[in-house]
Amino acid sequence: MATKQPRTLSFHFQPADSAAGDDANPHAKKTTLVDDTVAALKQEFGDDVLEVVQYAGERTVRVTTARIVDICRFLRDNLGFTYLCDLGGGDRFTEDERFEVHYNIVNMDAGKRIRIKVRTEEESPVVPSVTSVFPAADWNEREAWDMFGIRFEGHEDLRRMFMPEDFEYHPLRKEFPLLGIPGSLPLPPQVPTGELTLDPFPRAHGSIPPNSFDEVESEEEN
Repeated sequence: MATKQPRTLSFHFQPADSAAGDDANPHAKKTTLVDDTVAALKQEFGDDVLEVVQYAGERTVRVTTARIVDICRFLRDNLGFTYLCDLGGGDRFTEDERFEVHYNIVNMDAGKRIRIKVRTEEESPVVPSVTSVFPAADWNEREAWDMFGIRFEGHEDLRRMFMPEDFEYHPLRKEFPLLGIPGSLPLPPQVPTGELTLDPFPRAHGSIPPNSFDEVESEEEN
């Protein structure tokens, strides 16, 4: 008796579409059509505008790190971009200019927004603080310092935001283990009478904590 062969599913391939320009991109938003703003930045700052990237209708302008405060002030005072809605760090994990900081800045009256980026080296990641222009950058810069170790020069209160001040690492750097570093951050005991938990993910390393109904009851204080 012949063995029945498993049925092979047919594949339906769709021809690849040719690349569409931003004018035909259905996801492009008018809020990001800021060619006049980009032109004004190039005219005012010249070679300090290093790169302009356009993707899905959005413009990202990379500028020299040393001029970021002047550029933010120009956007605010001359071009009406008065609202810093977001600032964050990033780890490119490259040998040169490993870390970057992005700034999403909005012109509320014109309904426009633009993204500015700067980069800094791994050895001493320092970026000028823009809190003198946008006070709202305060906590955003603290978070980028806490998570990536990017120091914002001129920030008046650059403290860690989530991790303890004596924590030795920056958790969003790409070399930081996903399961944490055992012993780097002692946590409260998992049972009332237990010791400090030195492993942030004990189950992942073979130590299974007891269920809540198996926990030892605490001794009542006299």
